Amino acid sequence: MTVSIVQQDQLGQPQEPHHPHTLSTLDFQGASSAAAANAMRTELNRLISQVQGEDERKFFQNEMGNFFLLFNRWLADRSKGTKINWDKVKSPPADQIVHYDSIPKINQNVSSAHLNKLAVLKLNGGLGTTMGCVGPKSAIEVRDGMTFLDLSVRQIEASISLSQYLNKAKSVNVPFILMNSFNTNEETKRIVQKYATHNIEILTFNQSRYPRVNKDSLLPTPRNPDGKIADWYPPGHGDLFDSLYNSGLLDQLIADGKEYVFVSNVDNLGATVDEGILNHMVESGAEFIMEVTDKTRADIKGGTLIDYEGSIRLLEIAQVPSEHVEDFKSIK
Repeated sequence: MTVSIVQQDQLGQPQEPHHPHTLSTLDFQGASSAAAANAMRTELNRLISQVQGEDERKFFQNEMGNFFLLFNRWLADRSKGTKINWDKVKSPPADQIVHYDSIPKINQNVSSAHLNKLAVLKLNGGLGTTMGCVGPKSAIEVRDGMTFLDLSVRQIEASISLSQYLNKAKSVNVPFILMNSFNTNEETKRIVQKYATHNIEILTFNQSRYPRVNKDSLLPTPRNPDGKIADWYPPGHGDLFDSLYNSGLLDQLIADGKEYVFVSNVDNLGATVDEGILNHMVESGAEFIMEVTDKTRADIKGGTLIDYEGSIRLLEIAQVPSEHVEDFKSIK
């Protein structure tokens, strides 16, 4: 069966997609999955039809299209019973891991040129509720009255100042981007105003807003696009690429000559711009680099890199068969 979302606009005319991805077509194994996909498509179309304003409707349609892709993938995996085959899980081959000490020292003559092609993006969608705080986690005081956000700004300013000093460069611009969620956006916009006089460009955009799904009916919980916040959820890190594109910020960064993006959680103060790694990425032509450390007893539940059927993957504990959870947690 072929499924798609929003095949026509509200006037019944065919509508071109507004996203580089085409909405996937999946042949589902099992009538229940096909019925669930059809029902979800109908409900999402109903939500889209309620959005007022052409631009707002197109934006919301893109979000629901991406959500529908994710929902379809989950249905397909559930139907096929896709599971990790533990016998195929292996440690990454040595040639896939580059040890930090083996990276050549940075040539300061090219340092500022590379930095001018870089943007720093911090994931800022989480609240501080798990730490007993109200508001964005980035606004929590960490040390000497400074918040996660304060220290992140300070780190980037330090990198810019050092590069300008070493290279006698007149201008180094590394924009600081915050990917907010609907939970953190308004408060974050208010907070970042205090950095107006700092030597840093701060940009923000929102990650997507996806509908929660009723576990029994497999239908979206919200009845209208402006329903209560509890009926929606921010999809998290995996939504970065779609949201960056949909926001228009990707086009802006490319127009400004940016070619590389450093990404980390806003509360990970150990993740900072390393010009040696940036230079290695430029010189090697790598499209993606992940900076990792050895697993420790303090992080036995964290994701780990594996080789699976010849490709490198990030394995999370939720994907691990129950009988192999202890193997996953091992730091040996």
